[in-house]
Amino acid sequence: MRSFHAALAVRAPETGGAAGHDMDRTCIDTIRTLSMDAVQKANSGHPGTAMALAPVAYTIWQDVLNYDPANPLWPARDRFVLSVGHASMLLYSLICLSGIRDVKDGKVMNGPSLTVEDLEQFRQFGSKTPGHPEYHHTVGVETTTGPLGQGCGNSVGMAIAEKWLAARFNKPGFKLFDHHVYTLCGDGDMMEGVSSEAASTAGHLKLGNLIWLYDANQISIEGSTDIAFTENVGKRFEAYGWQVLTLKDANDTAALKKLLADAKAETQKPTMIVVHSVIAWGAPHKAGTAAAHGEPLGVDEIRETKRAYGWPEDKSFYVPEGVMAHFQQGLGARGAAASKAWDDLFTAYQKEHPDLAAELDLILSGRLPEGWDADIPSYPADAKGIATRASSGEVENAVAKNLPWLIGGSADLAPSTKTLIKNGGAFQPEAWGGTYAGRNFHFGVREHAMGAIVNGMALSGVRPYGAGFLIFSDYMKAPIRLSALMKLPSIYIFTHDSIGVGEDGPTHQPIEQLVQLRATPGVVTIRPGDANEVAEAWRTLIPFRDRPVALALSRQNLPTLDRSKYASAAGLAKGAYVLADSGKTPVVILIATGSELSLAVEAYEKLTAEGVAARVVSMPSWELFEEQPQSYRDEVLPPSVTARVAVEAASPIGWHRYVGLTGEVVCMHGFGASAPASALMKAFGFTVENVLSAARRQASI
Repeated sequence: MRSFHAALAVRAPETGGAAGHDMDRTCIDTIRTLSMDAVQKANSGHPGTAMALAPVAYTIWQDVLNYDPANPLWPARDRFVLSVGHASMLLYSLICLSGIRDVKDGKVMNGPSLTVEDLEQFRQFGSKTPGHPEYHHTVGVETTTGPLGQGCGNSVGMAIAEKWLAARFNKPGFKLFDHHVYTLCGDGDMMEGVSSEAASTAGHLKLGNLIWLYDANQISIEGSTDIAFTENVGKRFEAYGWQVLTLKDANDTAALKKLLADAKAETQKPTMIVVHSVIAWGAPHKAGTAAAHGEPLGVDEIRETKRAYGWPEDKSFYVPEGVMAHFQQGLGARGAAASKAWDDLFTAYQKEHPDLAAELDLILSGRLPEGWDADIPSYPADAKGIATRASSGEVENAVAKNLPWLIGGSADLAPSTKTLIKNGGAFQPEAWGGTYAGRNFHFGVREHAMGAIVNGMALSGVRPYGAGFLIFSDYMKAPIRLSALMKLPSIYIFTHDSIGVGEDGPTHQPIEQLVQLRATPGVVTIRPGDANEVAEAWRTLIPFRDRPVALALSRQNLPTLDRSKYASAAGLAKGAYVLADSGKTPVVILIATGSELSLAVEAYEKLTAEGVAARVVSMPSWELFEEQPQSYRDEVLPPSVTARVAVEAASPIGWHRYVGLTGEVVCMHGFGASAPASALMKAFGFTVENVLSAARRQASI
């Protein structure tokens, strides 16, 4: 192995910076020292990457980024994604110094998003500067990053959304959308599989509006990346179809500006700029070491580092006079001119293309078009029925007809998930036979990236969905969680939701996945029991603006219940409702979801014939039910009735909340098996007889 100091010399010569103006260097060092001071005061954080990348981030913001600090909601702004979210002080310093204004309730305020005082509260409870950047929490943060690689995936989604918006709304003389997405990523991002999937997708789609800057400082928490990561990342990205450029020294801002111009000039490929930097540049004892990665530098090291910068050693959180004004002369002036030009262009666009302008206004405001749900079908009673994945596909298409920005796709499973939008076209570059106006996305077998890309699309205003088998929601745990944390209305469509998958066997039969989704705060999980509940599920989820939804749908046909006999499926909007009832105080309550709902109904009919006062409660969504007033919940599940049976072909975890300690749960206690679905249902106890036995036991208690 090369000696450390030899490797350091190869990676980045310590030139001291190549900024062309003294104030540029002062701004860069302000970012560095603010980052050092904040981490030291918090006694927690990652100073080294922020120090190393300060020249890179500063150059992007001050000299290249089309962003108006006075109008952070400008739709056509360039996006800046800090995928290396642990370097959050880099972004917070930029937000503070550039004077990005705060936003309240969708309105831009006069005050700043972040002040120096906010930086001093870094990582403290209730502060606007949490450990990793959080969307909605801090204005200027475009997406929540932390889990490495997710920001990379989000940036691909943002670039996709720009291409789609441009294809739909740009007209001759009206280039409304032409922005770029800049992403800072690091060695950790490059090691995570989600980034590889996202990069492969971006290369295939020829996203020339996407630029990643890869900080190849070759340091991770455990030490030099040589211990685990020795591949040629640039060659890998060339194989993905990216343009790969190299910045030999992160301090060489003049060279970086040229490379960024070259990146923007390449319109048929995304670009990766490999940036060679020294972590904690300028720190006399910790530069280039793992000690600068995830812990404060220490008071003495900070003092010596400031001395090396020519900085006042006794000042903390020091912003020299003229720094913020300099940002306004560069980023501020450029952004103000660009956003005003866009506003003027859009005013003219409204006159020339009023219908499209009205549609775009709805997208940007998060509103729905009138009559978006006008064509949602209702289904007649049918004993044979239809799989909920199939009815969902029909309802989705009925919605898509009136909601043009409902777009999405599947992880190579669209024929199975039934998620193709008819006549929607394929989102592909012309080279692959499609257009960027296409509404159907082919994510390939890339569930990790699909979830992150869908979130990036949602962050750009469109209404995206991603589809796959419920078992593979495991691959999407991180983006689903982040969509909830960001309060994004992402839609995740999961089919093949139980052992009803059948012959594919236990590797493809979800057991614990519903528990995982229900356990994730902010996610609304809906498992409809028949076609009409599917219709109501879509009617319920589309208006959501601040939470993701996971639909769990069956592979096999489910009977369509007779709604003239049983309650309306509109009750789904409340999460749970009384589907069938004797009209008397129930002796036993049967609760079910999805494919097991019809079992509960059959058992109810037999109990009724025996003179047993029973009730069936359909409970497709725990989350929506828990949002109802206690009075409604008690009406559906009277506390005095403790004889209860829940039926669901999944894990029992959580069901005792509704059946109590004395109730029963007909569920799965292990994995499934490979056999026809009907045989599996019988073998694992999902039969009318078994539900009846449980109900009778409860009724006799």
